[in-house]
Amino acid sequence: MAKGAEGFITRLLEKSDIQIGGGRPWDIAINDRRLFNRVLTRGSLGLGEAYMDGWWDAGAVDQFIHRVLISGIREEIPFDLSLAASYLRGVLTNLQRWRAFEVAQRHYDIGNDLYRLMLDRRMIYSCGYWKDAGNLDEAQEHKLDLICKKIGLEQGMRVLDIGSGWGGFLLFAAERYGIKGVGVTVSRQQVVLAQDAARARGLPIDFLLADYHELDGRFDRVVSVGMFEHVGYKNYRGYFAKVRDLMADDGLFLLHTIGGTLTQPHGDPWSEKYIFPNGMLPSIKQIGAAIEGLFIMEDWHNFGADYEKTLLAWRDNFEANWPKLKDRYNERFHRMWRYYLLSFAAVFRARLTHLWQIVLSKEGVPGGYRSIR
Repeated sequence: MAKGAEGFITRLLEKSDIQIGGGRPWDIAINDRRLFNRVLTRGSLGLGEAYMDGWWDAGAVDQFIHRVLISGIREEIPFDLSLAASYLRGVLTNLQRWRAFEVAQRHYDIGNDLYRLMLDRRMIYSCGYWKDAGNLDEAQEHKLDLICKKIGLEQGMRVLDIGSGWGGFLLFAAERYGIKGVGVTVSRQQVVLAQDAARARGLPIDFLLADYHELDGRFDRVVSVGMFEHVGYKNYRGYFAKVRDLMADDGLFLLHTIGGTLTQPHGDPWSEKYIFPNGMLPSIKQIGAAIEGLFIMEDWHNFGADYEKTLLAWRDNFEANWPKLKDRYNERFHRMWRYYLLSFAAVFRARLTHLWQIVLSKEGVPGGYRSIR
């Protein structure tokens, strides 16, 4: 019988019905036995780094991670140094405010070639809406149209998109609903691609390279899709206050964000280090406290189960197009990106994270708001 770190981790895996060297998709193959000490001392950060380094494999990484999550064995790691460090950073610093542009430099600006090949044709980098959708393109179109309907877009409205990405939402809304608008992002590559697309189509949309704090003016509608995860809990109140200042008195704001089941002051150590620097998921409690006295909550829609489908569709595109990418991105990046997409899919499958669309008004919609699904 294995002893020490290897024996301890082996016994934990057995609680999740995971076998070392087994033949099922969720079983794990060990390529380097240093893995056990790495996981015991560094928790989820060590597990992810070990996969990047080729120390372990599984036929279906998402199934392996899902079993680990739903069994609760992560909580049995005696002392996770990386998790403790993440907690202290979250409590003692405000990196989301001090380093607002870091996530763009290390994630969104790594290459439009990667995102073109991984995402749908509109390059929407957020959860699709899979109700009545047969593929990723349809799921993203349905999501964009759902947002437009939820905020009651009408021709001529002025719309602000905070965290506008490659411009997909505003371009869609301008084409389908005749709006004009402004998009803001901290990513240089996103601004260039989005602005070129708006000019090529002759649409009245401007994209700015700026932090949302720098904005002024008034907008009939405000949306933020997949950006709030970078704001940080210390800044939630200020974020919502800024949005309120930017909204017309009879305006609506739609927040589309990943959310966590538990209230925490930090993110996941592996994701923070390799995927989304300073990323942090809000909880219902945190959002509720931040909007109190500023907004009326008109609608709260959770379709987080759709994110698993979206992530797996991105994984399929990424793997199918890897031959076109491998000359620019090395094999360690290949394994890192695969682990990112599949581990996130597992977290959504376990229903530990969610996808929320929240509609807010300043004083309440007269006569009440009609929820749209």
